[in-house]
Amino acid sequence: MPLVTTEISDGIAQVRLNRPDKLNALTLELLQELVDTAKRLGKDHDLRAVVIAGEGDAFTAGLDFASVLRDPKKIVGAFIPVPFRGTNLFQESVWAWRRLPVPVIAAVHGHCLGGGVQIALGADFRIAEPDSQWSVLEGKWGIIPDMTGIRSLSEVVGIDTAKKLTMTAEQFSGERAYELGLVTELSADPVATATAFARKLSERSPDQLAAAKRLFNDTWYAPIKRTFSRERIEQLRLLFGENTKIAREAAFKREKPTYKPRR
Repeated sequence: MPLVTTEISDGIAQVRLNRPDKLNALTLELLQELVDTAKRLGKDHDLRAVVIAGEGDAFTAGLDFASVLRDPKKIVGAFIPVPFRGTNLFQESVWAWRRLPVPVIAAVHGHCLGGGVQIALGADFRIAEPDSQWSVLEGKWGIIPDMTGIRSLSEVVGIDTAKKLTMTAEQFSGERAYELGLVTELSADPVATATAFARKLSERSPDQLAAAKRLFNDTWYAPIKRTFSRERIEQLRLLFGENTKIAREAAFKREKPTYKPRR
């Protein structure tokens, strides 16, 4: 049985962590399947958005230590970064969703602990149940978030909050996560809300969505001149693109646009 499942309908991929009997606890095999899934989806030019969630009672309870620590050699291998990519397996299982040229929405229910927080933060948006349970749990085990979590936390909360969450490993609700800025929106049915949002996004040009995601992700901490330069480059590519023409003509005619596959 796959540890990560994918179903695509109307250009929206529903990706699920699939170890419900273990609260979707993360194994090296599951992390590899996350990487492989993101790579495969990245090659689909008809894809418009991704909703990632967990099967069963949780998003994910974090790393499955019993499984991962069983083979120290595999851990060492998983820590070695891939040349030119700059990430190891743990990091790429999250960052691969940043590389994906479509919006990614995490739908969080139940436990979202440790590596689960980092996977959720790897998405562009997070929609969570108010009573979901969150924790940067690594501190409980005497370690730190190392699945790109330090960078992701720095993008959504202040440095003092990031330090506090990391150092204390305190557990808090989805409602509190929303107040802190970790969560984009609260919902009693995160998957349904995330899917509706994905459909709304799919009404926009896929080239525009990809350009916006690239621009924000690549320049968030960049010097001003570099950001302005990237704005000009991305805009020039869009201005003469076929999907931009389709969007413009549909707007003038007040019609729903039918876009070509992502460039």
